[in-house]
Amino acid sequence: MCVDRLSQRQIPVTDRPALPENAHSLSGADVLEILDVSAPEGLSDPEVAESRARYGRNTIEMRKKVRPLIVLLHQVKSPVVYLLGAAALLALYFGEWSQGAAILVVLALNSAIGFGTEIKAARSIEALRTLGTRSARVRRNGQVRTVPAEDLVVGDIVLFEGGDGVSADIRLIEASNIGADESALTGESVAVDKSQEPVAADALVADRTSMLFKGTLVTRGSGTGVVVAVGAETELGRISRLAEEAQPEESPLEKGLAKLSGQLVWATLVLTALIAGTGILKGGDILLMVNSAIALSVAAIPEGLPVVATLTLARGMWRMARQNALIERLPAVEILGATTVILTDKTGTLTENRMAVRRLWVPAGELELDPMSGAADTKSPTLEDRPQFRQLAQVAVLCNNAALGENETDHSGDPMEQALLRLGDRTGLTQNALLDQHPRVCEHAFDASTKMMATVHEDGDGYLYAAKGAPEMVLRRAAFISTADGVSPMDDAARAVWLKRIETLGHQGLRVLACATKTGPTAEENPYDGLTFLGLIGLEDPARVDVPDAIRGCREAGMRVVMVTGDHAVTARSIARHVGLGSETSRMIDGPELSGLNKSDTGKLLETDIFSRVNPSEKLALVRAYQDAGEIVAMTGDGVNDAPALRQADIGIAMGLRGTDVARQAAAMILLDDAFPTIVKAVREGRIIFGNIRRFAAYLLSCNLSEVLVVGIAVLSNLPLPILALQILYLNLVTDVFPAFALALGEGEKDIMNQPPRPPKEPILGRDQWSAIVAQSLVLTAGTFGALFTAQYWLAPDPDALVTITFLTLAFSQLWHVFNMRHRKSGLFFNEVTRNGWIWGAIALCSLLLIVPAYVPAIADILQIVPPDRDMWLIILGMSAAPLAANQIGALLIAQVRR
Repeated sequence: MCVDRLSQRQIPVTDRPALPENAHSLSGADVLEILDVSAPEGLSDPEVAESRARYGRNTIEMRKKVRPLIVLLHQVKSPVVYLLGAAALLALYFGEWSQGAAILVVLALNSAIGFGTEIKAARSIEALRTLGTRSARVRRNGQVRTVPAEDLVVGDIVLFEGGDGVSADIRLIEASNIGADESALTGESVAVDKSQEPVAADALVADRTSMLFKGTLVTRGSGTGVVVAVGAETELGRISRLAEEAQPEESPLEKGLAKLSGQLVWATLVLTALIAGTGILKGGDILLMVNSAIALSVAAIPEGLPVVATLTLARGMWRMARQNALIERLPAVEILGATTVILTDKTGTLTENRMAVRRLWVPAGELELDPMSGAADTKSPTLEDRPQFRQLAQVAVLCNNAALGENETDHSGDPMEQALLRLGDRTGLTQNALLDQHPRVCEHAFDASTKMMATVHEDGDGYLYAAKGAPEMVLRRAAFISTADGVSPMDDAARAVWLKRIETLGHQGLRVLACATKTGPTAEENPYDGLTFLGLIGLEDPARVDVPDAIRGCREAGMRVVMVTGDHAVTARSIARHVGLGSETSRMIDGPELSGLNKSDTGKLLETDIFSRVNPSEKLALVRAYQDAGEIVAMTGDGVNDAPALRQADIGIAMGLRGTDVARQAAAMILLDDAFPTIVKAVREGRIIFGNIRRFAAYLLSCNLSEVLVVGIAVLSNLPLPILALQILYLNLVTDVFPAFALALGEGEKDIMNQPPRPPKEPILGRDQWSAIVAQSLVLTAGTFGALFTAQYWLAPDPDALVTITFLTLAFSQLWHVFNMRHRKSGLFFNEVTRNGWIWGAIALCSLLLIVPAYVPAIADILQIVPPDRDMWLIILGMSAAPLAANQIGALLIAQVRR
């Protein structure tokens, strides 16, 4: 009686075998024995459930989706918000309903703008995460079935063929001509040949040829394997954990604004307590002192600063989006402006992430091709004029299992074989046309022992054999060589010459294939006996044509560009040479060397231009090393192996088209066009944004300090308040915000990309800016008190009229003050401020917003002002223009002294 063996093995969950360590170094049979599974029958349904219970589901916990509540709370985490909130509550407690409500409206407006912008960006990022759910073919209960990838468990027997995605870490049991694209995981741009033979236990991930890894793609061949790791225990899962552990620091702008906010809050608290306390000690009315305290709080804090900063960053985000750079968080917009080092991946970032034919070498000579178009170099004869080159390309197209679809996403097969088909298409040797002439009879698949493959085709009354493979092996098996004079016997001297040429191409960073052919009367001959050697084909993952100019732009902007790749040193050096990164003598460090470096070698590390064969943890360590040295680091990448470093960097930049989902989730910026030059555009935008933020911050703070001085001097001098808290709030939100935002819309200095990055610790406002703020605010204050005393002497107005004069004088003087924000090297009348059309629009709008309320009774009553008559307007306009003239004269005198 035959009993189902699987049904008898009901192993308790706690007794399931442990995951095999170093499965790549064990034989397939040993791995099956450790996991206690039969390859012909697979797991039973109960065993699947048991395996899932012990080893978990085949899913990787990605970064959590953005929660609206968290984004909203992020908007109110600021000392400035706390202080204004306290002022609003104090106003409401003492019955100042309009003041309290107005402050709360300001806070709500700022939070709404920041929330709306960040949530929109977060949803745009999530929209890119479009990797579909894969499926896998497994053998369970002795039958083959298709299951969702997340249902795979340890011990599953998986069947696969060319074009299948790998959804778990799998130890090969049977393998026939298998190649895998592991570029997303290791950075290798060429498909890796796989076999079931074990490798060394300490082999790097890229060298574990007995394994297929989650997140990679089978490009050719077929086979069977057993799942040895799922979910977080896969190589992809380990990299994802590294990415989650990496924590980016706050951006320079966030640090600068946080520091500035803290300084303003403490200064406001001290000033408010000092002036209010002094007033009370002098016997002042407590309610008046409370109103004065509220007015001082409102005056000292530039309510418009967070609003304008948020809108400025949002506008920068929108501008970058139009240039194909998608930003996830607002502060990231500005970080690139401070970036000092860009660590860039090679595959898919500096290169196309697709193989292309670069050189053809036949006995008659060489031919260099444009890897982008496939056309021959203009100095070389065309392919059609050279029969030897044509025959070489013809064999490469015939001996080929790839297929090119209408779109790149429809292509299938090994990337190198796809490159050979593109060569054929561009030189009139299309696969379909050649197969019509020479129908395929059979195929001898690539074999790890021969390192060659061959196809047999009908050729008139006989058969044509087309072979290609590792050049050393093809040379060894070739009996003849095709020359310009015909076919000649291949001898050791000729082999030595061609081996030297193979070495030459390898030193140029090219992957080399050799092709050979023969004819025969039958299709059953040994395909590798009696071959005629045709020549060599050199392939590469070509550099993107727009990268050299972009790297030059980075260099001119004072930024270093460093290549950090998982690929081989020769290939990395070749691509670096093509894109203008470093020089032939540039320092290069290979991944294994990094582990031998210590802190004393940091200088050597930071002077290196190229890092090759670097694994994910080493990339992460490099980012941290540069950050520890005080650099602001941008990291670009598109693969799973880039994710930890992308997350740790000050700004991680992922590719949107070719980038993996893991990389996009780890990044703060995504290049929608995968174009490295977009980074240079983003750097320019970041620098403009910081310059504009510095300019409008100085403008707002000088306006606010003048308000503090007006209120403070009045309180200390026992004068009636010349301007009320609600009026100050109106100034800060209306007449100050629009000019400030207009300053934020400036296009920056023309030579901004020829300037070095600003020092990472440079504050938003330095000593020079603070000196100018204090001086300008004193002049604005003097003009306001000048209007007050002139009105008292000349007009003897009632209290409401006097407050109206001081309010409007201060308002218009602040409006004209925007012209003081020009660069000190700019002209007096023609400068970046006067050329900014938004400035003139803001002045016109704010003038209306100041004049109209005075003549609308409902608004005038709220602001406690009266309609000014002609004499009042003469004082207002005269005294508001005086500070502008005084500041401009002062700037000219200072410029003269500096010369």
